[in-house]
Parts: sequence; structure tokens; C-alpha cells
Amino acid sequence: MIETGSGTNRVRQLLLAGRKTAGAWLGLGSDATAEVLARAGFDWLLIDMEHGLGDLASLVSQLRAIAGLGPVPLVRVPWNDPVWIKRILDAGAQGVVVPYVNDHKEAEAAVDACLYPPGGRRGVAGSTRAADQGQNPRHFERADDGILIIVQIETIEAVRKVDDILSVPRIDGIFVGPVDLSASMGHLGDRFHREVREAIDEVERAAKQAGKVLGTISSGWDEATDLYSRGYTMVTLMADGVSLAELASQTATRFAESFPNR
Repeated sequence: MIETGSGTNRVRQLLLAGRKTAGAWLGLGSDATAEVLARAGFDWLLIDMEHGLGDLASLVSQLRAIAGLGPVPLVRVPWNDPVWIKRILDAGAQGVVVPYVNDHKEAEAAVDACLYPPGGRRGVAGSTRAADQGQNPRHFERADDGILIIVQIETIEAVRKVDDILSVPRIDGIFVGPVDLSASMGHLGDRFHREVREAIDEVERAAKQAGKVLGTISSGWDEATDLYSRGYTMVTLMADGVSLAELASQTATRFAESFPNR
């Protein structure tokens, strides 16, 4: 029997060993898109339930589409909320990215929501998809070690307290959210502003010093290679909706330019 949501997490092992990984963003809530990207060869796929279009039902559909095709399914949860985190992990996600974690207490809350007692306070049920509807007797002994726990640093408050956040046991790493960070610093829409760049430099320093995973988004291959050179090991290389929109626009523009008098 293939186990669904517990056991060894290949991507967590790679990241904790300092290996570079590549992922893609799933925001359309589509199992068809999830299957297409799952066949592409990424290490992980990040299903976005904070800003994405999906709900719990479409999450399960996407998880089923990804299953067995290689990538480890991760989910950006809607909020640092134990009920949401519990339901997403019960659905079979093998890791979470928790948005807007601003201090040590909030980081502890994220960990508590992910781990079963006594290490945390995740609700216990053996009938979930993660436990193969009761058919996986080893689920509870293996689940905690198989969950990748990443918290997002995306406010100036979080930057100022990043060392405290990273000191929380069992936080595997941080994911820099440059767009929200720039907004929190008064530079909405300008994630490359000098002050934003300096804040991100501080976060990078702290993560490297703590030996934690460092992740973020990229706008393309050139930026991604720069991020890898700076020590990032968890980088999104594309996003389903954005990448499709860019390709569609480029293709239509090329047609219009090639046949201006059609």
C-alpha cells in the first residue's frame, strides 16, 4: 500500500542537508494544472491556499493529481491557524508554509499546530487521508518527522525578530515574502528598493547563521540562479497562473507583430 501523508519526506531531507531544490507555485486550484507541473520534474509543488483559488476539496484533488509523480506536495496555509493547519495536514500535505509569522510566540504556535502531542497540539484522528483512512498503523509514529515546517518572513516586524523566530525548535526554515515585506516598509510594489534589499540581507544572514533553510520566490531563471548563489535552497521557479499568462501574452504579441496587417 502506498502511504499518503506520513513517513519520509524526501524534500525535507534534501533541504536539511543543504541541497538546492526547485519548486513551482500552484495558485489556480486546478488538479489538471497540478498534474501537468507534477510531471515536469520539480522537487516540490507549493499549493497556495492564502491567495490561491482553491478550497479544501480542490486541495485534495490536487494532492491526488500529484501523488506518485515525484514532487513533494506542500501547502501555504491561509493563516497561522491551528484548525486550518490541522485540516491541511490531515488531507495529506507533507509540509506547510505559514504566512505572516512575526515573532517567537507566533512561530511556536505554527509548530504546535503541526505536531502531535506531546511535541505539539495537532488534533489526533486515525481516519484521515494522511493516515490512509486508518490503514496506516505507523502514521502517528512517523508523521511529525515527515512534515516540513517553513514560516514566512514578510513584515519589517518579523525581520527585526528573525533571530527569535529562528530559535524556535523544529522550525525547518524561513521563506522570504518580498512583496509583502516591501509593502510593510512603505514601498508597495517595489521589492527591489534599497531598504527592502537591506532587510532581506539581514534575514539571509540570520538564516545562514542559524543553519536554517532559506526559501523565496523568483521572477525567472536569472533571479533564481542569483538566489541559489546567495544560499537559498528552496526557490519557486514558476507559478501556474503567472507563467501561463506570461506565455500567452508573449505568444499573442509575437503573432500581432508578425502579422500587423492581418
